[in-house]
Amino acid sequence: MKEKGQRWRMAGAMSGTSLDGVDLAVIETDGVSVTGFGETRYRPYTEAERAVIREGFGTWPGDGRAEAAARVVEAAHLEALEGLEEVEALGFHGQTLAHDPEGGRTHQAGDGARLAKASGRQVIWDFRSTDMELGGQGAPLAPFYHWACAHWIGAEAPVAFLNLGGVGNITWVDPLASGPEVPGACIAFDTGPANAPIDDFMVARGLGPRDEGGALALRGRPDRDVLRAALGERYFARMPPKSLDRDDFSGLLECLDGLSDADGAATLAALCVSAVGVGMQHLPSLPARVLVTGGGRHNAGLMQGLRATLSCPVEPMEAVGLDGDFLEAQAFAYLAARVMRGLPTSAPGTTGVAAPVGGGRRSRP
Repeated sequence: MKEKGQRWRMAGAMSGTSLDGVDLAVIETDGVSVTGFGETRYRPYTEAERAVIREGFGTWPGDGRAEAAARVVEAAHLEALEGLEEVEALGFHGQTLAHDPEGGRTHQAGDGARLAKASGRQVIWDFRSTDMELGGQGAPLAPFYHWACAHWIGAEAPVAFLNLGGVGNITWVDPLASGPEVPGACIAFDTGPANAPIDDFMVARGLGPRDEGGALALRGRPDRDVLRAALGERYFARMPPKSLDRDDFSGLLECLDGLSDADGAATLAALCVSAVGVGMQHLPSLPARVLVTGGGRHNAGLMQGLRATLSCPVEPMEAVGLDGDFLEAQAFAYLAARVMRGLPTSAPGTTGVAAPVGGGRRSRP
C-alpha cells in the first residue's frame, strides 16, 4: 500500500440522476485509507427544483436550461453546507445532465468556483473531464473509494460493490492489491439502467416519483418479449470499460404502453436485475459477495431478483457497517483528498483511460 500522508476531514456531495436531493458526507482520509466517518446530511429537492433539473437533462453548457439547473444545484448544495464543522475541502460532483462517452464529453451542472466563493470553502470539482480528454469513459468514478472500503471492512477475497442509482454500476475489487490504480485492482463499468427508467415510468403514469420499496413491481409480471428485446441492445454484449447516460434507455417506456402499471414496473425491475446478471460475466472472477449501495437496495423486488439471479451472497452495504445512502458522497470526499495529494482518481480498469490519471479542479474562496 502507498505510504500514508496527512489525514484530512473531507466533505463530499453527490446529486444523483434519481433527483431525490443532495447527499453530503464527511470522512477522515489521507486519500489512500479511510480512518473515520463524520456526519451525513440530506437536502431533498422540491418538486419545483426537480422540474427545473429535469428540463436540463440532455443539455450542454451554454443552454439556458443547463444554467437554470446549475443554479438550483448550487443553491441546494449551499444549504446542505450550512453550519458544517470545519473541513479541509468539499468534493463536489455536481448534477450530471448529459454524458456522451463515445463523443468524449460530459456535463455536470454546477460551477465549483462559484460554490467556493459563495460557501467560503475550498472546492474540488470537475472530476470527469481530464479522464475523458485522455480517452477514458469518465465513469464510473467511485471504484477507487470502493477499494478503500474493501480495506476498511477487512475483505480478504474479491468483493463487488453494486450501486443501483439512476444507472447501475459495479466495481470488482481485489483487496490484496497495493493500490486502486494497480492493474487488476479494480474492474468497473455501468451494468445498465437501474432506477431511472422505473422512476420515469412512475412519473409518466402519474404514480409518484418512485416505486416505493418495489411494491408495485412485486405485484406484476415482467413482459418477456420487452425484456428480451431490451437485453438484445449491443451495450450489454460490449466488454468493459463502458458507461451510460441516464437517458440511454429512455425509449423503453414506449415499449410498455400496453402493459399494466404493475407489469410495466416489474419489467423494468427485471431489466435492472438481468443487466447485472449479464455484467457479472465480465468480471475477472466471482466475488465472495455483492454489496449493494444506492436507492435500489431499498427496493425489495430488486434485491429479491438479485439474490435469485447471482451465484454469490447479495447484501446491502449496511451488512458490513457502511452507509449505502451516503457511499457516493463519501466517494467524492475521498477523491477530493486524492486530488489534493496528486494521486490518480481513475485507471484503465475503471474508465478505460490509457493510464492512471488524476482529475479534478481546485477552486478556493
